[in-house]
Amino acid sequence: MKINYSVLWLDDKINDFIEDGWVEKIKNYLSEEGFAPNVLTAAKIDEFNKYLGENTFDLILTDYHMAGKNGDQVVLDIRKNNIQTEILFYTAQGGSLEKIGNINRVTFFVTTSDHHSEVVEETISLIALTIKKFQHIIAMRGMIMHETSTLDEQTASIINTYFKSGKGRNEELINIICNSLDKLLINKKGVVDHAKKNVNYNNLIKDTFLFSAEYKIETLKKILEELKQVDFTNDYKAEVSNLRNKFAHAVLETDDKGRQYFKSGEEGITFDEDLCKKLRKDINKHKRNIDELENNLKEFIKDA
Repeated sequence: MKINYSVLWLDDKINDFIEDGWVEKIKNYLSEEGFAPNVLTAAKIDEFNKYLGENTFDLILTDYHMAGKNGDQVVLDIRKNNIQTEILFYTAQGGSLEKIGNINRVTFFVTTSDHHSEVVEETISLIALTIKKFQHIIAMRGMIMHETSTLDEQTASIINTYFKSGKGRNEELINIICNSLDKLLINKKGVVDHAKKNVNYNNLIKDTFLFSAEYKIETLKKILEELKQVDFTNDYKAEVSNLRNKFAHAVLETDDKGRQYFKSGEEGITFDEDLCKKLRKDINKHKRNIDELENNLKEFIKDA
């Protein structure tokens, strides 16, 4: 599972769910759980099939009674295409399960009086179940490492774009980097002098020893200042970068009830489900910040 949680929803009356705020309720639940929600809705089979062919999903919702094709055929078509995504198959009018038999990972749900509310509550229950299946602490560490590495790559790309554009204060940023290298290689002055004269931005940024995550953050700070964007780098460092480093070196432990968690020895930080949930939320928050910076940089380069 990734930090993006994707839902595909087919219902010929889907606009009723949208207008009454039920789709937004599902998005809000996913956000509260620390995931970035992506809920695609379709009122027609053709639109549904288009989405299904272009994306992967964590959950599929479909009504049973629809104009043109009933939900049981939709479910069968999904499985014939070897898509094993969890499916919630619901109806307010009842229906036969004979056609779909005992297909794995399909939940058949019959609503009673409050159709919309019951469908959404069942959807949230099923989402909670799918999250729990993948929420083992070892899997969560893997996901968080992956997502933070992706942010690192995006950050490096932004810095490289800035340098290569020649539109900003490159000389000032180069001096910041090289002064940091002076401290790192205090007895290797010739190496730093050579770097100043022959700097290759692309190669330097890719060098995780010479240009560590901390230097990237300091460089981002200067770019944010140049673009007059709110500086989020201190929060990013505290909420994501530093915690990621501690999580990577934490040791797996088990309590007296058999619950597993990671412990960072020096600081005594316990990486459990609650802290992982907070980390997911903070990763999403800073992904939005970095996306905004990337878009603003494009405008800055275009207008400069």
